[in-house]
Amino acid sequence: MKIRKLPKDKLDFFASVVQQFGEVHAPVEQDGKYVFQRLSRWSEARLDYHRTILPPKKYCFPPQETLFRFREGAGYVPCTQGLDKRVILFGVHACDIYALNILDQVFSGKYDDPYYQARRKNVAIIGIDCWPDEHCFCRSMRADFVDKGFDLFLGELGDHYLTFVGTALGDDMVLATGPLFQDVSQEDIDEYKRRSTGKRQGFKLDVEIRDLPEIFEMEYRSEIWDELGEKCLSCGSCSMVCPTCYCYDVADDTQLGSREGRRNRSWDSCLFATHALVAGGENFRKGRASRIKYRFYHKQRGFVAEYGRPSCVGCGRCISACPVKIDVIEVIDKLRGIQNASCR
Repeated sequence: MKIRKLPKDKLDFFASVVQQFGEVHAPVEQDGKYVFQRLSRWSEARLDYHRTILPPKKYCFPPQETLFRFREGAGYVPCTQGLDKRVILFGVHACDIYALNILDQVFSGKYDDPYYQARRKNVAIIGIDCWPDEHCFCRSMRADFVDKGFDLFLGELGDHYLTFVGTALGDDMVLATGPLFQDVSQEDIDEYKRRSTGKRQGFKLDVEIRDLPEIFEMEYRSEIWDELGEKCLSCGSCSMVCPTCYCYDVADDTQLGSREGRRNRSWDSCLFATHALVAGGENFRKGRASRIKYRFYHKQRGFVAEYGRPSCVGCGRCISACPVKIDVIEVIDKLRGIQNASCR
């Protein structure tokens, strides 16, 4: 992996150069929160943010999309509009890159998703280092650092960014700026390691995931799930903001009086009362307790069995978004029997 350094006071120039590779989208502040959106000018970008409301997955897996249109006698026509749009996501945190790596596995597995794949190959990732706040626990989930899934990654280095080049496209971006990027010295490497150690020590939250699947197996009938079911509103906020949730619903939108329409898909949540509802009115998870238990088991138990790691990346979005303050860290601590743990 090639490593260079970029002066921070030249970041706006670098951003202007990479526009030749696609539309530049970055975090923008809106009412005290942050969202990824297209920049009209570089000064709108806020790279010192903690987390965006929705994760970058929305660029590869939109909240709503039309899969195809159909008409009697003509069959169906796939909807390909926007699939070839080239986007540069500037300022993506390590945990969100890790989340995209997880979705890459899911959507390229046994049942390949061509819509996701088409968008993903046209999204370039420029990652950036961050500092944890009171909701971050990505270090516990081993997602505070990534070595793949990005084209460039900018590490904090005082007046510079230590820049890791992850792909040929990233190398093209560096070369397109001419002499802007500089060689890295031993002093730069030492400073990067010092700051990396400081970041590790800056995490306020910690959770032990070792042997967690076994703990979940033993606590399947725990009273904790009933307690959580009493609190949970089944609003699905945690699923909507999660960078790795990939459940979706499919519905046909037909034109009244005709035999044509379109098939749409939209994000779904395992916490919705209709998620496990099937034909005939049977619902395999009627109660809220069973639904929230399923969410935890999928994230921390089922996904581990399938892919070898939890699907949670510790971004903290679910903690900050939950209207009744259900905290994944407190739930896991309580399952482990750690004293003073509570499901607020």
